[in-house]
Amino acid sequence: MIKKLSELAPGEKGIVVNIVGKGPLIRRLLDMGITRDTEIKAVRKAPMGDPIEFEVKGYYLSLRKSEADHVFVEVVK
Repeated sequence: MIKKLSELAPGEKGIVVNIVGKGPLIRRLLDMGITRDTEIKAVRKAPMGDPIEFEVKGYYLSLRKSEADHVFVEVVK
């Protein structure tokens, strides 16, 4: 099942299949290690749902929901 990165529940993992959009945001996501075929795990969400903490390539990364909406992942069971 394909979901937006922002839709992952805490503890859920996904493999990046697509990053949509253009401009500096996409470059920033790529520079932070969010590239195609990368495994990402949702760690926790703030009480209001923004920001969201992810584990990527062995480090923790916090993204705003609006940033995570640009990344699509294939959910891993």
